[in-house]
Amino acid sequence: MASQNRNFKRKLEGVVTRKKMDKTVTVSVVRKFKHSKYRKFVHESNKYHAHDQNNTAKEGDRVLIIESRPFSKTKKWELVKVF
Repeated sequence: MASQNRNFKRKLEGVVTRKKMDKTVTVSVVRKFKHSKYRKFVHESNKYHAHDQNNTAKEGDRVLIIESRPFSKTKKWELVKVF
């Protein structure tokens, strides 16, 4: 049972916005939710640095990233799949 809980990792889907660094991509993840007071849908985006081992992703690609061990100070996500 304990090993199943340890394997849980957050998964996020987003769009690659920058590919200027070696083995690193910047992924923009958009979250859509309803505002509690005004009841309108709001878009909120966050940027994450993800490790791209083989430099496969390009700018504009939809990608899936998962939480992983820290690769550097800001890079704590890993690229899993390019759609």
